[in-house]
Amino acid sequence: MTSRTGVIAAGRRRRAWFREPSIMPGFGITLGFTLAYLSLLVLIPLSALFVRTAAGGWHEFIDVAFSRRAVASYRLTFGASLVAASVNMVFGLIIAWVLVRYRFPGKRLASAIVDLPFALPTAVAGIALTSLYANTGWVGQYLEPLGIQVAYKPLGIVVALTFIGLPFVVRSVEPVLADLGTDVEEAASSLGASRWQTFRLVILPAILPALFTGFALALARAVGEYGSVIFIAGNMPFHTEISPLLIVTQLEQFDYAGATGIAVVMLIVSFILLAVINLIQLWSRKRLAG
Repeated sequence: MTSRTGVIAAGRRRRAWFREPSIMPGFGITLGFTLAYLSLLVLIPLSALFVRTAAGGWHEFIDVAFSRRAVASYRLTFGASLVAASVNMVFGLIIAWVLVRYRFPGKRLASAIVDLPFALPTAVAGIALTSLYANTGWVGQYLEPLGIQVAYKPLGIVVALTFIGLPFVVRSVEPVLADLGTDVEEAASSLGASRWQTFRLVILPAILPALFTGFALALARAVGEYGSVIFIAGNMPFHTEISPLLIVTQLEQFDYAGATGIAVVMLIVSFILLAVINLIQLWSRKRLAG
């Protein structure tokens, strides 16, 4: 009798959940629109990519997707993206902290400059960075005597990817810091905690999920970046050639099998990286809640 009552109650709760009031139309309409929209924009194109790759056979896919040139481009693309996202994770947190915790002249201008990579065309960003960091540029002319070459080197790719990924970390962490407030720091200080202990034990656990979110967004943007990189990279095969550029090169040569094979590998690796980051986020949230 008790089990039957529990089943009935669970069914009522399930039906109540489907009838939960909302400003949007009915559940069936919104769900159908969502699935249709995602299918047209995401699922169907990705499915076509896998179907086109599978049509050539497994051996052809291995040959084109894991050639020496392709593997070198993967290593550079994902390595530079991870380095750039890690740099943004540190300095993006510092910038978000300054924008939230301090008042200073030109604060609104500094906040607007953070969003500049969102509005600036990527090709314009690449040309500007190349002009700055070339051997004769405003910055590069002072780095050249020190033996530091940025433009047309892997370091230039990291600089470009750092530039376009910074806003993702800053804008992800900034609202969390604003909601946290200074009273938490004051309470920790009143209990005898040092500044480092306050940051490590109180603030960092609270902002860690947002920090990983910004890291994931910056990493995803960097992996697929094209316009700002090709001008500063040099585009030398096996040295400064990124995977998106190699895909475009294969398409220009009408090698569609090679282009789709490289794209599938990038898609799978990107999905694995984002899945790992999401698992870390979930773990950090559970640890914070516990």
